[in-house]
Amino acid sequence: MPPRKRFGQHFLHDPAVIGRIVNAIAPQESDRLVEIGPGRGALTWPLLARAKHLDAIEIDRDLARALREDPRARAGLKVHVQDVLDLDFSALRGTGQKLRVVGNLPYNISTPLLFHLLGQRASIADMHFMLQREVVARLAAAHGTREYGRLTIMVAAFAEVRHLFDIGPGAFLPAPRVWSAIVSFRPSGAPRFAHGSERDLRTVVSAAFSHRRKTLRNALKGLLGDADIIACGIDPELRPQMIPPAGWGMLALRYGDRIPS
Repeated sequence: MPPRKRFGQHFLHDPAVIGRIVNAIAPQESDRLVEIGPGRGALTWPLLARAKHLDAIEIDRDLARALREDPRARAGLKVHVQDVLDLDFSALRGTGQKLRVVGNLPYNISTPLLFHLLGQRASIADMHFMLQREVVARLAAAHGTREYGRLTIMVAAFAEVRHLFDIGPGAFLPAPRVWSAIVSFRPSGAPRFAHGSERDLRTVVSAAFSHRRKTLRNALKGLLGDADIIACGIDPELRPQMIPPAGWGMLALRYGDRIPS
């Protein structure tokens, strides 16, 4: 079955890479696994062999049918034909144990999908995804680095992120033009640092990183003044990438106290 460009399909085929990914996930027999974008089942079958129960979310009806008809399929496999951005993970979990979510995410929906999942993090134990290497570098970046930015901070508020390893284009058919990487997320029930509302955090972070070459004094003009920034224990002369995630939480709290509810 040929890959379909409209779904951004690149099928993983390298056995060594597949084994390394499965070992990183380390599925247990009692796990509730959810695989996003199983494609031809390169990860599906070794995961199902260990976990015994897997929900596969596949938007391509032909691939979904092939998974159901595969001789390796059994009672523990449930294939859902739908757009993962519309999936209610809380309903999928039901009253059972938290879900472990894995997948080779289409690069064109990776960011909105991450926030869709983090919005339902109460039902998710952990996540292991293959993403474009540059995106993973931004997700796992340390403050003070070039990659650190808005995406880093917004995800750090709700999950611990780890860049596990890189994967070259040759592991896929057809080979993409970019390198990929495996990244793990461990969502936190409560926010990992105080930040008031998600809207306030997004407002100050977006404003600052739209002008990342400017100092905080100039990048946050109209939102926070020098006195507000200093009250958070932060130097207004610093540039946005120098402030760790918890510092952005303090700035968001300060901003939330200043605006009408």
